Amino acid sequence: MSREALNGIAVVLWQTQDYVNIAGTIRAMKNFGLRSLRLVSPEAWDPWRIEGIAHDTHEIVEATRLFDSLQDAVADCSFVVGMTARERRAKRAVARPRDLAPDLLDRAAAAARGESGPVALLYGREDHGLSNEALDLCHRTATIPTNPGHSSLNLAQAVLVMAYELWMEAEGERQEFRPPRLAAPPATVQQLEEVFADSERALWAIDFFKSRNSEQVMRTLRELVRRADPDGREAGFLRAMPIEVVKFLKRKGLYGEQDVPFGAPPAPPPARADESDESDEG
Repeated sequence: MSREALNGIAVVLWQTQDYVNIAGTIRAMKNFGLRSLRLVSPEAWDPWRIEGIAHDTHEIVEATRLFDSLQDAVADCSFVVGMTARERRAKRAVARPRDLAPDLLDRAAAAARGESGPVALLYGREDHGLSNEALDLCHRTATIPTNPGHSSLNLAQAVLVMAYELWMEAEGERQEFRPPRLAAPPATVQQLEEVFADSERALWAIDFFKSRNSEQVMRTLRELVRRADPDGREAGFLRAMPIEVVKFLKRKGLYGEQDVPFGAPPAPPPARADESDESDEG
């Protein structure tokens, strides 16, 4: 299924009470490739304010259609799904958004090709949702599974969930992750050994091994780094940190200039005047 099928879906909001929720709906639609919005007797409709909230959605706002009755809004639709969180006494065909998505996209694809009317996703007013009379116009009822103790969703949130499931079915599952800004080949053994050598030098310099077994510490560090599977660029970054630690200690006179064999601590720095064996008061 391709994203063009999404062009055959219309979001229908019935008697919305706050234009902020309309703006949130439009933002969710733009995020997930839906373009057609129909409003039935909204209490507030201010395109300028809505665009101020839902940025970069001018094409959806401009194409929004207003209707006086729900019957008129869905009259040309071939399939209508009523979104509701409330349980009903009447026996209705109920489904989850994820289960509905494949069938809805099949129907919407036909609508996008001009072979049938659009598929409508119908949402009710913020305080009471859809009435039974509104649901009578629907072919299916969809309920989003939520915490039973707090099942009511914000209108725009409910639109977003359904739009997300449709997008995932249409394209999202095949959408590749964005490649990293700078790619690099895997780190070589030599690069990793340089990381470990410079890390050991820095750990000796800060007296990290004073109460720890250096061999065990370095083995643990090796395992951690290898599990992370760094590339060559990341290995260079890891190596730069202990190198800079040693450079800083040298600048502060806290690290001997002589070469230090690995596995043994560096020579202690020269004693400061206030740490000498002789005292000025002697």
